[in-house]
Amino acid sequence: MPRWLEEDENIRRVIMEKIGTAGIAGIEIERTNDRCKIFIRASRPGLVIGRGGKGIEDLTKLVEKIIKSKIALSLNVEELRKTEISASVTAQNIVSDLERRMKFRRTIKKHLDTMMQNRMVQGAKIMVAGRLDGNEIARTEHLSKGKLPLSTLRANIDYGEATANTTYGTIGIKVWVYKGDVF
Repeated sequence: MPRWLEEDENIRRVIMEKIGTAGIAGIEIERTNDRCKIFIRASRPGLVIGRGGKGIEDLTKLVEKIIKSKIALSLNVEELRKTEISASVTAQNIVSDLERRMKFRRTIKKHLDTMMQNRMVQGAKIMVAGRLDGNEIARTEHLSKGKLPLSTLRANIDYGEATANTTYGTIGIKVWVYKGDVF
């Protein structure tokens, strides 16, 4: 249903605004006629749940306001075990480093090295674009390791992007992680 698509987008937007700092790797929404299940994969689930479950209750109330029909709603928070192999969590970590005024080259090299230490990752690429180090003219720089077959359809490539708001302007971060082929 088209209404559900719009509601799903609004639910994802509200969740990212409310708990985006928790390192969210993915939000999955399952719907039936009488119930809606939302699965949030986060690297720091303690920030989502909050003290005594207060955070998850507030989030549930916000989501219930978005859903127009009165159906049973359940929010499930799953912990992401290996955060270094998730592209969206890596992009969010790079954003937090850049907003703390760390050098961009050192930051992307550090995150790329930690990703490549995992055996599941066969290749990765990190691209940053914007006013890097506060220069007048915006530019794009990238760093990659391993293999990254972007034109192979059965390649299992995780993609994530985020935006860092620095004092000089915004910097866009894109991360690709190649985890092998799907057979």
